[in-house]
Formats: sequence, structure tokens, C-alpha cells
Amino acid sequence: MRSGLLWAVIYTMLSIILFACRSSSTSLTTDNRLISITVTPSTSSVGIGGNEQFTAMGTYSDSTTHDISSSVTWSSSNSSVAPIDTAGKAHGHAAGTTMISAVFSSVSGSTTLDVTSNPLAWTWVGGSDTVNQTGVYGTKGIASASNVPGAREHLMSCTDTNGYFWLFGGSGYDAGQGGELNDLWKFDGSNWIWVSGSDTAWQAGIYGTKGIGAASNVPGARYDSELWCDKSGNVWLFGGGSEVIGGVNCYNDLWKFDGTNWTWVSGSDTANQIGVYGTKGTASPANVPGSRLRATSWSDIYGNLWLFGGEYYDNGNSNFVYLNDLWKFDGTNWTWVSGSDTTNQKGVYGIKGIPAAINVPGARSDAIAWTDQSGNLWLFGGSGYDGAGNGGGLNDLWKFDGTSWTWVSGADIGVWQAGIYGTKGIASASNIPGARRSAPGSVDNSGNFWLFGGYGIDSLGNGGYLNDLWKFDGTNWTWIGGPDVVDQPGVYGTQGTASPLNVPGARARFASWTDKSGNFWLFGGRTGYYSDAFNDLWLFQVQ
Repeated sequence: MRSGLLWAVIYTMLSIILFACRSSSTSLTTDNRLISITVTPSTSSVGIGGNEQFTAMGTYSDSTTHDISSSVTWSSSNSSVAPIDTAGKAHGHAAGTTMISAVFSSVSGSTTLDVTSNPLAWTWVGGSDTVNQTGVYGTKGIASASNVPGAREHLMSCTDTNGYFWLFGGSGYDAGQGGELNDLWKFDGSNWIWVSGSDTAWQAGIYGTKGIGAASNVPGARYDSELWCDKSGNVWLFGGGSEVIGGVNCYNDLWKFDGTNWTWVSGSDTANQIGVYGTKGTASPANVPGSRLRATSWSDIYGNLWLFGGEYYDNGNSNFVYLNDLWKFDGTNWTWVSGSDTTNQKGVYGIKGIPAAINVPGARSDAIAWTDQSGNLWLFGGSGYDGAGNGGGLNDLWKFDGTSWTWVSGADIGVWQAGIYGTKGIASASNIPGARRSAPGSVDNSGNFWLFGGYGIDSLGNGGYLNDLWKFDGTNWTWIGGPDVVDQPGVYGTQGTASPLNVPGARARFASWTDKSGNFWLFGGRTGYYSDAFNDLWLFQVQ
């Protein structure tokens, strides 16, 4: 009896507690109501191709606020101007104004988004807005806000797995004078670090023993070499050139920098070497590309280094000759993959859009290259030979899938083609940049390729230095911003402040990178004569 009575009492008490909890929960749910939604930013403006992330903050009857962005239903009153996804990110598609709304149950909030005809804004980040500045090296290995490489052209660059930018040498200004350089720099997103090499121009290389890294080793001063960053964080350097009386010395030495020391890996420590091709498709320790400068290079998703074409100074003919050989370096050996082992070859285009084993781009230098997210190698333009053997500036676009080349777009016959710009911000199958060279670009996190400037042909058929900005989405080109005519000056604005009015001045032979967020950076280059070299650093916020 006592046991039954005790259980009855316990049951009654638990029922009372449960009822109280339910009543409390019901009271909270009933009393703490969502009364308003505030969408931020309150007003915003992006250029065509830009993104804006919106946030929905809910205010409740108990005066608390909560981020309810993931719970609301997002909408755009004019999706042709700017559609918005379920996470609240709007994308500027066309110039105009739209209302961005967030709705939860019967409560809503809204704001306006203005999409301007201007592209996403450029920001002048660092360096000078005047030409021919000497470098500020600081202390080797130490980052400093005052450090900056001197003005230069013909430099090479890459981005490592940590998102750091690297650049090497070129022709320009050391700490006090002009010349050919062998300084290695790293940019960490905020500051420059002088990592290796000399702050004085015209330095000879110290090769040491092939295959053995040493603190004293360093490549000699040079320009128009190739620079790769591999998956392990190493920086690789190949070839390039240096001026000598009566011509140019070209190199075929391959170097690796492991973050501390340089190692001479392959090739010769003397200039003007012929290539050892071996058997096409077969790797061999004896294989090595011949000396060259202004080649085109990629690193693929597997960590291989690729090299295409370029030029070298033929003392017998007293001028430059062009190559179209494709090479792969697997970390140990070179493999001749495609193209010819002789010079000045015309292109074999085949049928546009159809890969074929016999297809191959014509011999060329200063072409533009990128690797897509599937590992395909892309090649655009440069200076060389079309399908009829005509020499000059090119605007043909090619893709290499690891086996065959595909001619994708641009002209197969005819050099120095004018650009077809179309409407700013609108992709079109008919759009194509004009023939150009010396315009490195970068790939963003969405797989789009970004191309800026170079030396080439504008919309009117005039030749000169360009500062147009293009995006290639894997299918079509879009003219994003900048003038469609040559030789236009830059608009710097206020350092560190983005503005749709800002634009780097027309230039070629600069360095470019993509950071971890997918944004596009460029540094230096030249316009006009050698005396007009830059050391300005720019950011174009893609994402």
C-alpha cells in the first residue's frame, strides 16, 4: 500500500512539472513573436558580374534579434537585373535596380540593390602611381609594409598552395638603378617579403652541384623565364634570357626553390643550348627542352609542370625563331608530348571544337595560359604563326586535354585580328579579345579565366597597349570592363579604396595572380618604351 501510494505521489508531481514545462514552452512560443525583418546592407551597389551577400535579421517581441538568413525565403523583384539564391547572395547580371526581399511566415523586409554598368571595382593596393620607381627591399626574409619591388617588366609569377604570390626577376629597377634582376619576392596578401637573390642588378648565377640545394645557390639575373608553384609549395624556374652585345643569351636551366634554398635540377649552366627531345611521349633523364624565353607554362592538378613554345635568338639568322613543342616535367624527367622539334611551324587547326591527334597550335611566344578545374590546359594568342604560316599577333584559343589539342575559337587564318567586344557585362559566342601577347591571366574559384591588357589590337583595329578586362567561362568571353581602345591611362583613385572609376593603365609584360578567395591581382609591367615601367599593385575583387 505504501509503495503504491508513493508511486501515485511521484506520478502526480511529474505530471505537474510536465504541464508547467509545456505551459512555459507554449507561453514562450506564443509571446515571443517575430515582428519585423531587417535586410542588410540597407542599400548596395555592385557592377555587372558582381555578387552581394544579404543578411536577414529578425526582431522579436521580447526585443531580441536573431540572424534568420537561412530560414527566410529570398526573392528579387527583377531577376533579370540581379537574381538571388536561397542563401541570400545576389548576382549582378544587368544594369538596373531591383528590390531584394526576405520573407518568413507573414513578416517581410526588403532593401534595394543597384547594379551599375561599371564592372566590379579595381583597388590600387600598393606601389607607386608614377613610373620607374626603385625597389625598397628591407631586410631579407622580413615582411614590412614599406617593402615593394622596383618597377619592372618581363617578370614571372605564380601562386602557392597557401595563397602567397611569388615573383622573380625581370627587367627593371633594383634598389638604385635599372637592369636585369634575380630577386625573388613573396606577397602574403598584406606585405612584400624579399626572399632571395640580390638587390643589385646584373648578377651571375651560382649553380653549385646539380641536384643539391645550397644556401649560396641562386639563378642569374634574367627576364621572360617561366615560374611555377607546385602542390608541395616549391617554386620552380625555367629558362629566360639576358641581353648581351649583338643579341640575347637564352637559357634552359631548371631550378627549384624549397622555401630556403635553390637547387639546380636540370638543363645547362651555359646559354643557348639545343633541346634533347628523345622519343615523343616517352620520359627520359636525357631529355631537356632547348634554351628559350617567353614560353608558355602551366601546372596541372596532378602537380606536373608543362611548357609550350617560346622563342630563342638564332645567331645564324640574327633574329628570333619560334617553337611549338609541348613538354611535361613530372618532378624527375622531361617528356616531349606534342608539337615539332623544328622552328617556325604553322598551326594545324582541324575542325573548330573537335579534338584531333594531328592538331597543334603554331609556333609562338608570349601566349596566355591557364589550367581549368578539370585539368585541361588552355592557350590563347601570343605572337607567332597562324594556320597559313602568316606571322604576327594571334587571337586563337586552344584546349589540350592531356592527349589532343582542340581549336576552340578565334581566327585560324589571319594575324592581328581586332577584338569583338559586344556589350559590356554580357557573354556572347561572338565575343573574342583581339590578338594580343604578354598578358598573363588567372582563374577564379568558379573556374572562370580573367584576362587583362597586353599588347595587341583593340575594337577599332588599332595596335597598342590595352587595359581591357575579360572573363572566359569555359564557353564564352565577356568584356567586363576597361576601355576597348588602346593606350589609355590609369585611374588610381585613393590607395586602398575600391571604386568603379578605377582602372590600371594600359600595359603588358606584368605579373598576375589569383588569391584564395578567387580575386584577381596584377603587378608592374610596362607601357610604351622600357623607361615606362610600373610597380603598382592592383586588386580586382571577383568574388
